Amino acid sequence: MTQNTASQTAGAGSTQQPKRFVLPANAKRRVNTQRRKNIGITAYILFVLVPIYWLLNMSFKSNEEILGGLTLWPQNFTLENYQVIFSDPSWYMGYVNSMTYVSLNVIITLMVALPAAYAFSRYKFTGDKHLFFWLLTNRMAPPAVFLLPFFQLYSSVGLFDTHLAVALAHCLFNVPLAVWILEGFMSGVPREIDETAYIDGYKFHTFFLKIFLPLIRSGIGVTAFFCFMFSWVELLLARTLTSVEAKPIAAIMTRTVGATGIDWGVLAAAGVLTIIPGLLVIWFVRNHVAKGFALGRV
Repeated sequence: MTQNTASQTAGAGSTQQPKRFVLPANAKRRVNTQRRKNIGITAYILFVLVPIYWLLNMSFKSNEEILGGLTLWPQNFTLENYQVIFSDPSWYMGYVNSMTYVSLNVIITLMVALPAAYAFSRYKFTGDKHLFFWLLTNRMAPPAVFLLPFFQLYSSVGLFDTHLAVALAHCLFNVPLAVWILEGFMSGVPREIDETAYIDGYKFHTFFLKIFLPLIRSGIGVTAFFCFMFSWVELLLARTLTSVEAKPIAAIMTRTVGATGIDWGVLAAAGVLTIIPGLLVIWFVRNHVAKGFALGRV
């Protein structure tokens, strides 16, 4: 009987189910929250990248295939659209012209905005807030407001259809933005650094170039990025203030629209090549842009 009791006890013990691990309520909420974040990030990435992929996909198709229907990849892969761009001087000179006046604009904007932002961040004078607000109001106006004055001015002084004309016109919009961004970064630098440098006998230009500017290199990178992007994609001023010699790629792309329709393949290839400089700039200044967002000035 003892053996039967022992065997029954052993059998009962063997039929017991192992305890399941149950996550606490807080842990469940964290897991669900993280899952929702991952889904949202994935959806956002797809939302951003799908148009770029579709543009790249179209650039390797002929017009007949593009208009024939939707396909996820080219059925008849072709490089003819890129050959049209690289074999036509007007196309690749459009890229050269755009890079030229964009670089000029970034350099001029930084040269003007850096000392102006330093003055706003370090000195208090009568009407400084009003002057700062007036400077920002220039950024609020649309480019079309200044189109006719710029056209008449540049035509009279001989700057029409030059790289400098477009660069200076874009400075009207980029300088206020640059001053606003840089002033925020400069205000975060302690004033004691300026005072210590003056006590040590540094002249202003030496202190500003060798000590102060390296402290705000993130702000300079952020400013250069936004100035580059505005000047690179702006079309109205760039197209109106140029005709032949300095015509930018944004204006050249309008040539794909003709009496027979739109050359979608060449337009897509030009769009892909237009995106590449922006991607390169983002890659080089990505850390500075991230810091700018973290500081809340961008």
